[in-house]
Amino acid sequence: MLVKDAQIVRLVDRIGEHYRTNISNGFLRPALFQLSMEKQTWDWLETLTEKLEHFRYQGFHMDELYRQIIAAARFVSLARRELAPNLRNRLSTGGNSPMDRVLRDMAINNFGSNLQVFADLVGELFQNLLKIDNSKTKNRKPVHMSMPELLEVGRLLAGE
Repeated sequence: MLVKDAQIVRLVDRIGEHYRTNISNGFLRPALFQLSMEKQTWDWLETLTEKLEHFRYQGFHMDELYRQIIAAARFVSLARRELAPNLRNRLSTGGNSPMDRVLRDMAINNFGSNLQVFADLVGELFQNLLKIDNSKTKNRKPVHMSMPELLEVGRLLAGE
């Protein structure tokens, strides 16, 4: 089933913009690549955060969007557990101008709160998609009912 809802498109756009600007920016990206995440999970996360133009007009396949949400939730959980506690130690400090050091320190200091904003946006997307999925159900089972891994999304985004 294709989802062409304007609110979904806006949320995906906000998620991608926030991710690129505040989480996967030039200062933090080297540390992100140290996370032990499966390639398929990285691919789904990249599709969610980088490739909106592919879906803006044709719509999102609901099952694929659910997979992207699962990937984002797994990323959030892993980043909280493996990256946030020692982010500063994972990033090199040499060779930067004073302005770059200030910007890098700002990115590091705000990583936890930016990760939470990302988690909140993904959670909002998930809730909106569930509503659409359930409302489009006539004589069939909603898509989310056939994806048991979606049961962990709320826990992963909440940090439990």
